[in-house]
Amino acid sequence: MSILVLGGAGYIGSHMVDRLVETGRDVVVVDNLVTGHLAAVNSAAKFYQGDLRDADFLNQVFDQESIEAVVHFAAFSIVPESMAKPLKYFDNNTGGMITLLEAMQAHDVKKIVFSSTAATYGTPKQIPIKETDPQEPINPYGASKLMMEHIMHWADVAYGIKFVALRYFNVAGAKPDGSIGEDHGPETHLVPIILQVAQGKRDELKIFGDDYNTPDGTNVRDYVHVLDLADAHILALKYLAAGHDSNAFNLGSSTGFSNQQMLTAAREVTGKPIPATLAPRRPGDPDSLVAASDKAREVLGWQPHYDDVNEIIKTAWTWTQKHPNGYDDRH
Repeated sequence: MSILVLGGAGYIGSHMVDRLVETGRDVVVVDNLVTGHLAAVNSAAKFYQGDLRDADFLNQVFDQESIEAVVHFAAFSIVPESMAKPLKYFDNNTGGMITLLEAMQAHDVKKIVFSSTAATYGTPKQIPIKETDPQEPINPYGASKLMMEHIMHWADVAYGIKFVALRYFNVAGAKPDGSIGEDHGPETHLVPIILQVAQGKRDELKIFGDDYNTPDGTNVRDYVHVLDLADAHILALKYLAAGHDSNAFNLGSSTGFSNQQMLTAAREVTGKPIPATLAPRRPGDPDSLVAASDKAREVLGWQPHYDDVNEIIKTAWTWTQKHPNGYDDRH
């Protein structure tokens, strides 16, 4: 029996595939390669190129493979783009979930681990954010993911498809040997942008606002290492395999790091000056986003290994140095 990883050529998905292969699992990957990279996929996994919304294609994969459970990473995830192109996000993310659940129901596959997001909470009422806090997204990306959670809930009620929704915060880092890592075009995540400045690919880092209600005035975010995240998905698969009910968990380090702290840590790790300038605040950026992840620790037995932000950045820097142009170096 195989684990089907949707979006397995993407940043988080490729680390998940790699971890599953390392633990001896048979892995099937589906990715349309719109944002993913074939070079990121562990060669031991079976790869199908195609779109999640293509029901004929998806049903063929389920027909050909013996699928035990699904791990779903296949979604667009850039918040500003979702504001400009909301229908693109609802079509791909929410629509894709419907097509997937129909295929799972038709092939009697009853377990799914879903990559959800802290964006489902919107602007938090309290810090740290708990799973029971209100989910009131403030952008179409977060709204599309929340709809996907609701759709899975009703599919569970109707068809008994059990799910775990993992709502995660800021993901960073790479496999420590630098063989796979983060490569987006365009890049929107803080750590790789800082490292692009260290590389000399960008002139400077822009810090958006220094008057937030935080210790140093810059935004505070919760960073979790991509391998710790992959391990949580594996634990979620075990949780479902043990026959437990559907559930949702926050995944974060439970420690907030400010933009200024991330910059200081990157200067230490890289030994580069990394120039930075202050820019105006961006609309809709909350002061702090930090997860309460004790539920994942208690119920799933999750224990993140990377709680030192310097170590997280160090793994990302190893990847950046080995692949200065991302996966383009591999083709």
